[in-house]
Amino acid sequence: MKNKSLPSNEARNQQRREFIKTSTLLGAGLATGAMTSTVAIADDGATSAQPVEQKGYQLSQHVLDYYKSADV
Repeated sequence: MKNKSLPSNEARNQQRREFIKTSTLLGAGLATGAMTSTVAIADDGATSAQPVEQKGYQLSQHVLDYYKSADV
């Protein structure tokens, strides 16, 4: 006589499949999230190191030194 409170083999197999599918998707999501945050940190450091482009004439120290040496 079978006990009706215990799940059948078919139901247990389905539960195992669902567990494996869920844990695989969760692991992939966590790995993607970890990689995304690492990339964002790396991009943040790279963009702040780049100089800001300025247009037009700029009076810098080497230009002032040239004017002094040229007596202009």
